[in-house]
Amino acid sequence: MGRGTKILIGAVVGVVVLLAAGFAVFKIWIESDPEPEAEIVETDVVDGGALDGTYTAFVGPADTPSFVGYRVVEVLAGGVVEQTATGRTGDVTGTFTITENRVEEVTVTANLQTLESDRSQRDGAIRSRGLESDTFPESTFVLTEPIELPAEPGAGETVQFTAVGDFTLHGVTRPVEIPLEGRWDGQTIQVVGSLHVVFADYDMEAPTSPAVASIEDEGDMEFQIFFQPSEPAEATTPSG
Repeated sequence: MGRGTKILIGAVVGVVVLLAAGFAVFKIWIESDPEPEAEIVETDVVDGGALDGTYTAFVGPADTPSFVGYRVVEVLAGGVVEQTATGRTGDVTGTFTITENRVEEVTVTANLQTLESDRSQRDGAIRSRGLESDTFPESTFVLTEPIELPAEPGAGETVQFTAVGDFTLHGVTRPVEIPLEGRWDGQTIQVVGSLHVVFADYDMEAPTSPAVASIEDEGDMEFQIFFQPSEPAEATTPSG
């Protein structure tokens, strides 16, 4: 075997080893495992109770708890690989009232300092860059127009509507319209939705790192929040 052939084989082997090592680093330290998109959960329907009343956000079911979070696309170093990254917090408070199919006085607040993804490096970065949650720890939505439900939804029925209000993120407040899905199971109310966010609209710059070359300058704020009556009704019997 000639010297030139040995050098060529050695170079090929070296490249293969580097690629394998790079893939291992990507799988272990960089690759993201995004959460599934939020969707209505088919909780058990219960008998009794009235829809009208004041509701307060609570943690929700153990397997599908309440959350507010983000969904963004990261471009890894080299610009070759794109991946979706998600982060969520269950530290959510909120209230609203329903009177004769009219939803009013909606306020929801999320603690962004408790956002967690599958990478601690990402979580640390957004505390001082991008969201800058150490400086702007909360995000809030306040309804500015009542929501008129077309008819009283039946227990277990999923309805669609739009919430018009003021959304505050990174210290900037802007008017928004958020398409929502809601479901009342006879006692608790579940609300699911997402809002597309352009970072520049909220004076944010996407953070980068040695591993992440860039993040798209837009993403989605998504949520799944369970609300219970502020004065819980007496125990009811599941109907299926």
